[in-house]
Amino acid sequence: MLNTPAFVVDTLALKRNAALLQEVAERAGVRMLLALKAFSMPAAAPYLYYSGTCASSVHEARLGVESFGGESHAFAAAFSEPDMRALMQLGIHHVTLNSFDQLARWRRIAAELGHTSTQVGLRINPEHSEGQVPIYDPCAPKSRLGIRRVAFEGQDLTGISGFHCHNLCEQNADCFVRTLAAIEAKFGDLLPQIQWFNFGGGHHITREDYDRELLIATLQDFRRRYPHITCYLEPGEAHVLKAGSFVCTVLDVVENDGPIVVLDGSAACHTPDVIEMPYTPRVFMDEAWSGEAEPRSAALRAGEPGERKVDVRLTGPSCLAGDVFGDYSFDRVPQIGDRLYFEDMALYTMVKTNTFNGIRLPDLVLRTAPNTFETVRTFGYDDFRSRL
Repeated sequence: MLNTPAFVVDTLALKRNAALLQEVAERAGVRMLLALKAFSMPAAAPYLYYSGTCASSVHEARLGVESFGGESHAFAAAFSEPDMRALMQLGIHHVTLNSFDQLARWRRIAAELGHTSTQVGLRINPEHSEGQVPIYDPCAPKSRLGIRRVAFEGQDLTGISGFHCHNLCEQNADCFVRTLAAIEAKFGDLLPQIQWFNFGGGHHITREDYDRELLIATLQDFRRRYPHITCYLEPGEAHVLKAGSFVCTVLDVVENDGPIVVLDGSAACHTPDVIEMPYTPRVFMDEAWSGEAEPRSAALRAGEPGERKVDVRLTGPSCLAGDVFGDYSFDRVPQIGDRLYFEDMALYTMVKTNTFNGIRLPDLVLRTAPNTFETVRTFGYDDFRSRL
């Protein structure tokens, strides 16, 4: 019996995404990284396709080295000196720095330690925005992410082996085409000097409508122009897109201008992006659910308010008045004990959970075959107590 709340990651869906990513990598001649900031479940690693990992902190970097393998890459808006020393001790393969001050600090510490094995790159800002949500746009005005072209004037690039650029978020290949044109327009004179280029994440490669042929052709063309450059992509979401479900049980139904369903899962604690972005996740009910990440045709899908027979608000158990997943409509009101399944919950959601109110973190589960579940981890009081 599956306990709730739980994140269930469908390994069959992971394999589907892995096959698509492998095809793109091999045909385009690029290396595919896994961005751990989006998904960092070691038990799922055997079902993924990647050449290495990209970390945003020392802890993620260590996880990548110890639990995922392959090349290890790291980037952060700023690293402290202890962070830099730790990355060197880990033997990180590539580090991308975000300013020339950070570069000077890295050079000094590396000289002190005699460290020469890590390849050093710089994150650039092409000052070209494709994102529509400012909070997710690294090239927005006054962004702290990436070095603008004007800052390169008079700088010594000795020892810099690569560049990194990231400005996409859940976007299609046409956005990358325009971004690449902006990169070459601003930084083209520097490209002959580097050996690798990380084109970042946000490429929704495994989405049904994603133009993989355009991406492959664009990368092939870039490699023809710059055959000396090794190219990387570092998607996070694309590895686990439509591969995870958040499973909740109805605890109560209260009435206040309509039925309000209280679940054992919390938007505030377990799916914080629902509140932060905000967005309304897709949800369904299915008494015959076997763990598949996408609902069966027989599933009872929730609709927009007014679309089905009864409007329902889905909420969490915390004391936060705004602990709300969203307003929906169903063919019937969910009843106490019913299970609800939120779609597409492997990406970012699992890494952002918290224990506000002491609410228990969801179980982590792998679905390895229909109705076959492997509980990877459960959480309890000690996990809550040890955080503070």
